[in-house]
Amino acid sequence: MGKDSKKKSTSSKPEIATLKLKIDGKKRKFDINNPTLPDWIDDGDLTSGGFPYTEKMPSDEYAETLEKLQIELVKMQSWLQKTGGRLISVFEGRDAAGKGGTIFNLRQYMNPRSARNVALPKPSETERTQWYYQRYVSHFPSAGEFVTFDRSWYNRGGVEPVMGFCTPEQHESFLEETPGFERMIVADGIHFFKFWLDIGQTMQLKRFHDRRHSPLKNWKFSPIDIAGAEKWDDYTKARDSMLARTHTAYAPWTIVRSNDKRRARVAVIRRILLSLPYADRDLAVIGNEDSLIIGNGPDFI
Repeated sequence: MGKDSKKKSTSSKPEIATLKLKIDGKKRKFDINNPTLPDWIDDGDLTSGGFPYTEKMPSDEYAETLEKLQIELVKMQSWLQKTGGRLISVFEGRDAAGKGGTIFNLRQYMNPRSARNVALPKPSETERTQWYYQRYVSHFPSAGEFVTFDRSWYNRGGVEPVMGFCTPEQHESFLEETPGFERMIVADGIHFFKFWLDIGQTMQLKRFHDRRHSPLKNWKFSPIDIAGAEKWDDYTKARDSMLARTHTAYAPWTIVRSNDKRRARVAVIRRILLSLPYADRDLAVIGNEDSLIIGNGPDFI
């Protein structure tokens, strides 16, 4: 009896209820444990949420473009190191929006000694007693460093209030104080970028399904993902409030439509390269931004 109980408690596949969702006005049920993806997801994933393309960026074009942009990133990093410049790039978005992959491709060929990614776990008991921004500030760049945040202090703008991890008063205080906090970042001379990767609801479900059934990516899947999927409208409301109240002239939000990960990665890298006057910058190689994929502020969503 003891052995059987132990086997049940260590099961790697917890039971997850079938999701009941409303998508584009239609009520849907989605059993994420079923390895077969429903046709309504498979047929509508890429164009969900108003994504403007019906096909992904061709793989050959993507590979060629990405390599050229990554060469420019290496040049940009060298410029930061020589000039003592500091850069922070914050990546936010719903679960499965592509933050991790975008950051990986951004940093892939940079010198890791001066290019760091910060992906913090939930706060410790000690951190809960500190100034909210304190644990993030401790990871800010020194001279010559390029720092990316895979989620940031903006957890309090979206995830925490929706999931009940902070009080309404803490959420309101965050929205009120963040523009001033970010003004100090920019005033200190740090190059500061804020990216919101925007994903359609159907595409999010497809990516959750891919994670659930992939032997290589199932570590990314968690019950929080499922809980969040059922709170799509709540997250939308929190996102819209957050973007409206923290989009400023000195610390603007850049919105990237990310149903196609390839286009999203290219768009993010281009925006950073076009914004910095680094030595030997090749504008012809960097190319022009795709205005259908990337834009500024909450009005772009």
